[in-house]
Amino acid sequence: MKKQENLPAGFISEFIPCNGITLHVIHNGSAYQGSPIQDDRKPILCLHGFPEFWISWEMVMKELGDEYFMVVPDQRGCNKSDAPKGSENYTAKTLVADMMTLANLFFGSRKFNLAGHDFGASVAYALVFKFPEVINKFIIVNGAHPICLQEALIDDPAQAVASQYFHNLREEGAGLKAAADDFKNSFEVITGHNTANWMTEEVKQRFRDAWDGGERLQAMFNWYKSSPVIVPVIGQPLPEAPLYGASRDNFRVTVPHLLIWGMNDTALLPEVRKSIVEFCDDLVVKEVENADHWILHTHAELATGYIREYLKD
Repeated sequence: MKKQENLPAGFISEFIPCNGITLHVIHNGSAYQGSPIQDDRKPILCLHGFPEFWISWEMVMKELGDEYFMVVPDQRGCNKSDAPKGSENYTAKTLVADMMTLANLFFGSRKFNLAGHDFGASVAYALVFKFPEVINKFIIVNGAHPICLQEALIDDPAQAVASQYFHNLREEGAGLKAAADDFKNSFEVITGHNTANWMTEEVKQRFRDAWDGGERLQAMFNWYKSSPVIVPVIGQPLPEAPLYGASRDNFRVTVPHLLIWGMNDTALLPEVRKSIVEFCDDLVVKEVENADHWILHTHAELATGYIREYLKD
């Protein structure tokens, strides 16, 4: 049995039937009663990345909870949400359908702000490509536009090297390996891209509770197994990559877009951002020196300030 996480003041935890599964959702509205929640605050949907859960937005929730109606789910496969077996249940189309269904349940016809980090950014980008009419403003924190990422993986050897971990996560039985020795390899996924000591023993225990063994981790790894992104294997011929050189018109961000970037990120290198402006109608970039991939933990106050300023109009 998973322990209940410590929730920020004003937030509640609920289990919501959604797109054929049940999602664990943290939010600061009234209890869900089967119809959109009436809340005068502007809504924002926040999507976590890998190998996290709602905790990635915890500090932002504490800062913005009074001002915004915040919905922060554990995505499928993560923490307390359902984790169906099989990578076919974790395609981008399915993950987007989860979040769009959840947004409809909570927000109804209201437009909402959308934020994503890491793999949550991948889901967020896919959502904004397909449903721009429902998004007010769009915020990404150290996450990659899929075409920018694919082109960087092909064109920049350093990014290809930095992303070799994809292959480990896509292996059969990867979940059991990642759970071994008290999740040693799983914690190394985080600390290997970490330049600040935010992973205290208390935080590590919350991650242990969320990961909950090899089967749960395998469900999370299915995000990578089902991803269309091709990571070249070092020393082997380049594979065919359908996303490489894809039309800019098919992957545009037509809503206002804020990109917050920790400059010391060693998982997503600067090459990933090289062509982002080609896809955006209205882009603002905020760079944070001395911050890495886990900026939402280490520089939450600064990141929240950028988000608050961007959303205030």
